[in-house]
Amino acid sequence: MLLSCGDALIDFVPTREADGRVMPAVGGSCLNVAIGMARLGAPTGFVGGISNDMFGQMIAAQAEASDVVLRYATRSDHQTTLAFVRIVAGESHYAFYDADTATRNWTYQRGSIPFDTIEAMHVGSTTLVNDTGAAETQALIADARASSTIAFDPNCRPNLVKDKPSYIVRMAGFAANADIVRMSDVDFAYLYGDEPYDQRVDALLGQSASLVVITRGIDGAVAWHKTAGKIEVAAPKVTVADTIGAGDSFQAALLFALHKQERLRRQQLGDIGADELRRALSFAANCAGFTCTRPGADPPRLSEIDWRW
Repeated sequence: MLLSCGDALIDFVPTREADGRVMPAVGGSCLNVAIGMARLGAPTGFVGGISNDMFGQMIAAQAEASDVVLRYATRSDHQTTLAFVRIVAGESHYAFYDADTATRNWTYQRGSIPFDTIEAMHVGSTTLVNDTGAAETQALIADARASSTIAFDPNCRPNLVKDKPSYIVRMAGFAANADIVRMSDVDFAYLYGDEPYDQRVDALLGQSASLVVITRGIDGAVAWHKTAGKIEVAAPKVTVADTIGAGDSFQAALLFALHKQERLRRQQLGDIGADELRRALSFAANCAGFTCTRPGADPPRLSEIDWRW
């Protein structure tokens, strides 16, 4: 099974009419990754807090309809995190309402997950901004690392960060314990400024990571692997509805593709060839592009996307 650990929330996204109206859509970066993997056909579970309120019921219903297993999720009476989305020059900007929510109050129950059955676990996003969420996720990784591949996407949300230097140190700690590090070019700039990609990637590959990927929107993605080298793939040309969930869809599709290639386990990932990795990255880029054609975070099912090996 593949797991995704972190946030589950409701995005209020703009409608097609330019009159300020919004509509609710199930979201949260880590839930999006879980839904993306499950819709493509990988056995997938979600770890995190889900409210019992109306919005939490929406989240659970969509996750289960997408074949995400919720046995490792924690249900509570804390309210659901809400995020309001504004699209500016094609980029999504978020305002979060996250005080005392089910996501913020999630705690990891030691011994609750049989990690010897978990092939890989994804972590990242808003759960890692607050001290409690970060500490609980670190404990989860400590238990998982012996047998499970760790995938990390910081998915930075600057408006939630109160102490940027401390946050950067925290993200460096998560990256240092990950086998796969993926981030957008916007995240990279927030964390590392004008530092050259290759310089930072060399440092990451010198730690635990075997694979580092930077996604660049319409400019495609570039990846570095310890043995397969540097690989670039193009973004598909699509008509964009919005970019919400595109990075999450890329991450989900990449993990799914590596799983299908039997290259997701740590040793197998280290041995992947350049052609295999290029196919996985291209598939991930196509899934991200497809997601951009629909409003909200709505990743494709395998029947909707071209899958060729």
